Amino acid sequence: MAEEAKRLAACAAVDKHVQNNQVLGIGSGSTIVHAVQRLAERVRQENLTIVCIPTSFQARQLILQNGLTLSDLDRHPELDVAIDGADEVDSDLNLIKGGGGCLTQEKIVAGYAKCFIVIADYRKKSRSLGEQWKKGIPIEVIPMAYVPVTRALTKNFGGVVELRMAVSKAGPVVTDNGNFILDWKFDKVHEWSEVNTAIKMIPGVVETGLFIGMAEVVYFGMEDGSVSVREKQPR
Repeated sequence: MAEEAKRLAACAAVDKHVQNNQVLGIGSGSTIVHAVQRLAERVRQENLTIVCIPTSFQARQLILQNGLTLSDLDRHPELDVAIDGADEVDSDLNLIKGGGGCLTQEKIVAGYAKCFIVIADYRKKSRSLGEQWKKGIPIEVIPMAYVPVTRALTKNFGGVVELRMAVSKAGPVVTDNGNFILDWKFDKVHEWSEVNTAIKMIPGVVETGLFIGMAEVVYFGMEDGSVSVREKQPR
């Protein structure tokens, strides 16, 4: 059921926002697989000219496997649309991302897109961050700094911080950028914009999995086969 919900959200977003002659940011994760498949269908059926910028090794492989045009930010520093998944979305469209370890490149690509679109299934829809996602906020760190960053996080913000360990290798997860990931399991609701800025000021922090005020619209595939759309509200 969740997989079908992912597919519905992905197809709705691709059909609504992708047009000919666009540069697209391609996110990472399981929901993006469906988006790339739908994108490839439309490129073939409608003879679209689309250039794709990946956010990870996985995204790069998806682009190539589906016969799409691969490029990079050197050649296309401004994107028309970026499409990506999320681990959780709150009522203000703030996101937790990085469960798959690709948060830094995902944020870079989303940040240089004119429009950032998020696709997710019903399990990711929350009123406030932490309501559904219990694995914490991913924080990418320079390996030599993971211990002092861990201490700074718990001292300044409370909660529990864990170094993310790999499953099929000994030792920690290593990102596409050669860094480690800390998962910060916060114990209270914070002012996320302020906390995000403060965490990024800690020496050794590369990026956080908090995507604050970046998403324009989120498509949720629902259990009943519908697609729920949550749009950014004007301030």
